[in-house]
Amino acid sequence: MALARGRRQETGFNYWPGFVDALSTLILGIVFLLSVFLVVQFFLSQEVTGKDKALQELNARIAQLNDLLSLEKLGKLDIEEQLSQVRAGLSAAQSERDRVKGLYDGLAGAGSDAAGRAGELGKALESEKQLSARALAQVEVLNQQISALRRQLAALEEALEATERRDKESQGRIADLGQRLNLALAQRVQELSRYRSEFFGRLRAILGDRPDIRIVGDRFVFQSEVFFDTGQALLLPEGRAELDKLAAALTELDKKIPSEIPWVLRVDGHTDRRPITGVFKSNWELSSARAISVVQYLVSLGVPAQRLVAAGFAEFQPLDTANTDEAYRRNRRIELKLTER
Repeated sequence: MALARGRRQETGFNYWPGFVDALSTLILGIVFLLSVFLVVQFFLSQEVTGKDKALQELNARIAQLNDLLSLEKLGKLDIEEQLSQVRAGLSAAQSERDRVKGLYDGLAGAGSDAAGRAGELGKALESEKQLSARALAQVEVLNQQISALRRQLAALEEALEATERRDKESQGRIADLGQRLNLALAQRVQELSRYRSEFFGRLRAILGDRPDIRIVGDRFVFQSEVFFDTGQALLLPEGRAELDKLAAALTELDKKIPSEIPWVLRVDGHTDRRPITGVFKSNWELSSARAISVVQYLVSLGVPAQRLVAAGFAEFQPLDTANTDEAYRRNRRIELKLTER
């Protein structure tokens, strides 16, 4: 039995050493992994820390750029304001250019760190020069425009003075012509008055001293009864005989009066104020018809038609305003007036 137990013990397999080796290997592997993890964690933390610093620096740089952008915007507004005021902007730009140039000369030998700033200042100086050049160009354009306007103003003033001189000369000539015209008209009126007097004297000698034919002012007055029956415009034989004498005097007068005097013999018909009955509807028609009858008969006797005018005045130019038969008789008349057209 003891031998059997000893055999069973010799034949049994011992797992423990292998288990211990495997466990040790596992632990070593875990330790190795932990070590690697720690190392990786360390490097990752270093990397994250570096990126945080980089991010902070980047944010700081962005802030600086924002500040620079704000400054650039303010500078742009200043430049636009300077451009709107060309002359003032030019002076300010020149002053700023001199100041920047002084800074640029002072920083020229300050080292490599100042080189970048000097470059920026150089660019600013160049920009100021360009602004100054544009401002000068605008000022030159404005000066040219002002010069052109001054030339135009001088030309307009010269033209105005010439116009005023011509106007004065024209007014002088007009005044002289007016005086000459008035003198000529006065001479013609005197001549016509002389011929009128001669004509009326000739008529008076031809017609004789009759109570129904008289001179009133500058007119030769015939009573209507000399030429027409009551309410009629047909010439009577006695009236035709008187008009024959008148036509002869007119023909002789036309030969004497110079052709440049535009004389006419105006034949005026007048009636009394009493309403008319018969052929004519009104005293207007009767007075006009009587004047036309006299003119037509004179034309038939050879008196030039352009020297005759017929006019009707009805009862509206009375010689006597009384309501008597004598006044009515005086107002019924044919008047001859030698006048100008």
